Amino acid sequence: MPDLLLELRSEEIPARMQRKAAGDLRKLLTDGLVEAGLTYEAAREYWTPRRLALDIRGLTARSKDISEEIKGPSTKAPEQAVQGFLRKAGLASIAEAHVHSDPKKGDFYVAHISRPGRSAEQIIAELVPGIIRNFPWPKSMRWGPASAKPGSLRWVRPLQSILCTFGPETEEPVVVDFEIDGIRSGNVTYGHRFHAPGAITVRRFDDYVAKLEAAKVVIDADRRKEIILADARNLAFASGLDLVEDEGLLEEVSGLVEWPVVLMGEFEQDFLAIPAEVIRLTIRANQKCFVTRPHGAGEELSNRFILTANIEAKDGGKEIAHGNGKVVRARLSDALYFWKTDQGDLPDLDQLQASAEKFGLDLNKPLDQRMARLDHLNVTFHAKLGTQGERVERIARLAEELAPIVAQSISPLEGEMPSGGKEGRPEGVASAGTTRSGLSKKEEVGAPRETTPSVAFGDISPSRGEITALARRAAVLAKADLTTEVVGEFPELQGAMGRKYALLQGEHPSVAAAIEEHYKPQGPSDRVPTDPVSIAVALADKLDTLVGFWAIDEKPTGSKDPYALRRAALGVTRILIENGIRLSLKSVANIASEDIAGHIRDPKLDRQFEIAAELDQQLGGDSLTDLVIERDSAISNNTFERSGERQQQEINNLLSFFHDRLKVYLRDRGARHDLIDAVLAAGSRPISPLVGEMSAQPTEGGAVPPASRREAPPSALPGISPTRGEIGQNDDLLQIVRRVEALGSFLDTEDGKNLLAGTKRAANIVAAEEKKATAIASSVEPALFREDAEKALFAAVNQAERQAGEAIQNEDFSAAMLALSVLREPVDSFFEKVLVNDDDQAVRANRLALLARIRAATDRVADFSKIAG
Repeated sequence: MPDLLLELRSEEIPARMQRKAAGDLRKLLTDGLVEAGLTYEAAREYWTPRRLALDIRGLTARSKDISEEIKGPSTKAPEQAVQGFLRKAGLASIAEAHVHSDPKKGDFYVAHISRPGRSAEQIIAELVPGIIRNFPWPKSMRWGPASAKPGSLRWVRPLQSILCTFGPETEEPVVVDFEIDGIRSGNVTYGHRFHAPGAITVRRFDDYVAKLEAAKVVIDADRRKEIILADARNLAFASGLDLVEDEGLLEEVSGLVEWPVVLMGEFEQDFLAIPAEVIRLTIRANQKCFVTRPHGAGEELSNRFILTANIEAKDGGKEIAHGNGKVVRARLSDALYFWKTDQGDLPDLDQLQASAEKFGLDLNKPLDQRMARLDHLNVTFHAKLGTQGERVERIARLAEELAPIVAQSISPLEGEMPSGGKEGRPEGVASAGTTRSGLSKKEEVGAPRETTPSVAFGDISPSRGEITALARRAAVLAKADLTTEVVGEFPELQGAMGRKYALLQGEHPSVAAAIEEHYKPQGPSDRVPTDPVSIAVALADKLDTLVGFWAIDEKPTGSKDPYALRRAALGVTRILIENGIRLSLKSVANIASEDIAGHIRDPKLDRQFEIAAELDQQLGGDSLTDLVIERDSAISNNTFERSGERQQQEINNLLSFFHDRLKVYLRDRGARHDLIDAVLAAGSRPISPLVGEMSAQPTEGGAVPPASRREAPPSALPGISPTRGEIGQNDDLLQIVRRVEALGSFLDTEDGKNLLAGTKRAANIVAAEEKKATAIASSVEPALFREDAEKALFAAVNQAERQAGEAIQNEDFSAAMLALSVLREPVDSFFEKVLVNDDDQAVRANRLALLARIRAATDRVADFSKIAG
């Protein structure tokens, strides 16, 4: 079958656009061919800095003939409907249509359309110009004299030639002839710009690749990457060095050259005094070069770098390497200046005293000076959420609240270890022998972490107050490096540079680590912080962001998430679960929400205030005073509006957002979606009446109204009276994970599967009777039992409730599921031997109450009605 070769050659295409552009070309052309009635066996795209190429194999030579009938309106239809039918069918007049009859609908028009097939060359010649004219470049340009005309061709860089051949391997391929803005397709391409700039005539893809290779062009981008990586490794090894590999840089460099030639340059040893991250970024960003390190060294770099040229120079590349070295030295001189400047005093220290006092900063320390300046300059975080300084205040206060909770889970002090044989692991973290069939074995969530010492503490147990003080200090300095010269030049080094500057001025190692790690995790594959101080600051930073943007109603919508709030929520989720930390998100969100209320602003009112201030300064008057009163009143009203129901709605909405992120996190690790939904549903509604919530007035016959009219279902927690918030918030993500794991393990057993079926049957019966407004007793009365199966089930439910309640209070959900397993046989026996809908109303109400007890008992762990099976 015939093959198609297409090449679009232009001036140099930006490296970041090449891969996607080649993929777009393949998709647009293959979709168009299929839509036109052609089929193909395979298609692959190729690209270099100066060309996009497409190789399509096994393309059919001609589309099939098409015969179809288009049904039209009734012959009695109005003229407007008839004209619409003619346009749709492509008929010149109604005389070209046929009339068909239907016994029920009468006569109606039908168009018999016959379209002969077209040759592939004709289809390609029509399709390609349209693709070129409407190609989805992120940016495009016009050029030459034709650019002055409306509708002139646009391309990412000036398009120079089009190669398009089509034909089978056994015959001479033909040129698919078409023209676009004076560029006519042909069978000619051109080689390397300097080594082989002459014309090359090609027939099909195989000789196209071979002739380009001979003309110093490697058409396959992946092969260029392999060449660069292999040569760079070998060159570094020959000098006793290791290449610092960088996949992103490798992808970019492979898009800058058609004939890669790897060389080595060097710079002075003195520049190695600059942090390795700064050297690497300077050389990477400015010269697109790889750095090296001494063989076997850790983070230490060498003074040699690897560059990739696009030509084979006569002198072996010495002049190229020397020229790149000169540029690298100039860039590193700038970096060295930034590095030294950041360690010196600021020139405006006298203006920073107020900010220093506010945060308890020491202006003798460079990083403290930068934090004071960040606050003094009133750098805006968000127009509606105040300045960075205000945000740092909030984060510091929240970190102080979180630090003791985190430290108790991560580094429990004497007397804080959980009892029951769980010493040596955080409270709520399952033992090593726990089965987790709800998750894949390889991806168990919240399993005991390796006992590696934390960054700062190791085996030390500092006082809780020391940890809190360290968390506040870290939070205060966390954003200070945003005003440093190095971060101004390389924003991606925020946090990393703060850590280095903190260590240089003698900060506690935990404080320095938290300055860098509070941004983590940056994505699903990034590591989470494990030091208690880092965790406290990271949680405070992310929760302040989430609560703040929820307060101003800037939530993610669809695919839009400009403030990376999904990433922040997933980060909180991972930190809590992977570190085994118990935390009430709702309580913390309430604290953060109260703190942020006074910082929410109206940008329009602030602008009016600024204008009035300027006018008063120039003309004098009372406009500023009046506006201050108005603004203060507006802020007060805004805070008041959020202080009640609206604030709780925001927090509940945010908690639902966390649940969505948790579902994504657990599903990625193999958890069943129905188990997650079942656990979340169980925690979202009360299933046990508290003191004073039970109905005191039974109806006639000992029955009470159905669920829709009674105050609460029968009690499932005898002797236990937790608060409603403790039962229904579902805001402890680690606890949810434990429940999912326990539920999955239980349902993998035979008892679990049978109990699931029995429980769902009981729940369905109770739900159906509730809908019918059938009376259900307020409590189970043993005196009304008539069958031994009823008595056995009642005894089993009492036992299961008691044992499951104790296990749940101890947060041992595996034990809770084991306690529920005793219900399996009594439930099966009950449904075999007992008729629930007895003629005696009191007996029926009593049996329904017994079934409601089963549902309530299992709902303590999960809503079994949500579980498939």
